[in-house]
Amino acid sequence: MYEDILLPFDGSDGAAEALHHAAEIAHWTDATIHVLFVADTTRDSVTVVETQVVDALVQEGEDIVEDTEKTLDTLGVDYDSDVVQGHPAPTIVEYAERYDYDVIVMPTHGREGVSRYLLGSVTEKVVRLSTVPVLTTRMQPDEQLIFPYENILLPTDGSPSAVHAAEHGLSLAAALDATVHVLSVVDDTSLGPNVRSTISRQEGEQAATDAVDNLVSEAEKRGVSNTVRHVEHGSPIEVILDTIDSNDIHAVVMGTTGRRGSDRILLGSVAEKTVRSAPVPVITVGRGE
Repeated sequence: MYEDILLPFDGSDGAAEALHHAAEIAHWTDATIHVLFVADTTRDSVTVVETQVVDALVQEGEDIVEDTEKTLDTLGVDYDSDVVQGHPAPTIVEYAERYDYDVIVMPTHGREGVSRYLLGSVTEKVVRLSTVPVLTTRMQPDEQLIFPYENILLPTDGSPSAVHAAEHGLSLAAALDATVHVLSVVDDTSLGPNVRSTISRQEGEQAATDAVDNLVSEAEKRGVSNTVRHVEHGSPIEVILDTIDSNDIHAVVMGTTGRRGSDRILLGSVAEKTVRSAPVPVITVGRGE
């Protein structure tokens, strides 16, 4: 499913964890990992060494890529690599789309210093812009990445973006023989006690139930027999995090837009909050044009 994996890399601890997780996926699919270092042209990095003009970021990138290749040799994974110059987030997105990669793997934070392009804000820009699925990882001291994924969470609101992302998630679940947890959240946190709010709440619950039922039916068509339905009330991000914790979820697959903004990427969206907060890998799937 993931035969060509793009790994933007800066040598940080977070990037190293993403590298090892990408290697596990590569072993599963017999994939090639393509290591990419983007020398940030928005920063002044040119210097003179022994009368020669040198781009310090390019040189740093070449050193980091060389070390990464040694690690991949040790892990027994096929790979190639590239060092390019550009504005980090759009360069990563354009590179992934130009060479038709199957997935981009990125940490949600990177190291400060010479290469800052894997800081969370840049990763989130890639999530917003990319039509290629983006797998993000957030590592804390008490967290562990698990692969193969045995339990995959598919949040949905029934929107075209959510359905498109769920199709990707179902394909992944079928390939892994994983259990799929389909979740729809009725966001009634802003509703009051009046009759109109009661009607809105009922309509929201029906829409959520329909969205879950539709995805479960699609899962069955795709040969995914192990499914769990979840229709919950509350704040979407809080419910998603609670569902991850209480159901031993190993990965989340979700769209980057929702019913409230199907024609635009939502800044501060549920997807972005999940990318920042989830203790497991999050695979975001954009719809493109």
